[in-house]
Amino acid sequence: MIKVNIMIGILTWERCFFLKFSHLVLSILLSPVFAGCQSPDEWEAAQNKRQPPDKVLNAIGVQAGMKVGEIGAGQGRYVVHVSKRVGPSGSVYASDIDKKKTDYLKKRCRRDSLKNVYPILGDPADPKFPVHELDVVYIIGTYHHIENRIDLLPTVKSSLKPDGILAIIENEPSKSGWTSHTTPEETVLKEVEQSGYELIRIVDILAVDLIYIFKVEAK
Repeated sequence: MIKVNIMIGILTWERCFFLKFSHLVLSILLSPVFAGCQSPDEWEAAQNKRQPPDKVLNAIGVQAGMKVGEIGAGQGRYVVHVSKRVGPSGSVYASDIDKKKTDYLKKRCRRDSLKNVYPILGDPADPKFPVHELDVVYIIGTYHHIENRIDLLPTVKSSLKPDGILAIIENEPSKSGWTSHTTPEETVLKEVEQSGYELIRIVDILAVDLIYIFKVEAK
């Protein structure tokens, strides 16, 4: 009996060690430091493993025919998936303040025949989305990079339909253990709610990120 108990204890310890080690490896692979060693395609693949497009788009309710905007769209990592999800009857407005990235995205859209995507060169405080037309605006992996969030967030409200939502997918330091490229939950909630939004729910289904879903606060 003693021998059996010892074996069970060893197996339990090995399982706990494996789970902790796996989480450590995942955190390293997804960390900002490791990202600098990857090619653009490798980086996109790693980020999409961390933030699986289908899982995230299901969580924020993106459906065929919707008009969707992304703030900080970059070179289109998520845009290509949203374009496919909303289909030819939908639209994707991809805003970024970096002209090189929007120029690259235009080329990518031509190359991949993404005819429902509209790259936009935005301003730091204005993504320049169409007014009162969007069903969903989302910010994925970019919130911590935005320096003037308090100026930006109120301008987004004018782009949303009356029942439109703002979704923020952001690294949560209590989940990842990171000290940079992350924003604590309390900071996200405070800033967004102060900008005139009301929290609908927080979805916790990703390894190191939380998904925040807001609506415009009722007057």
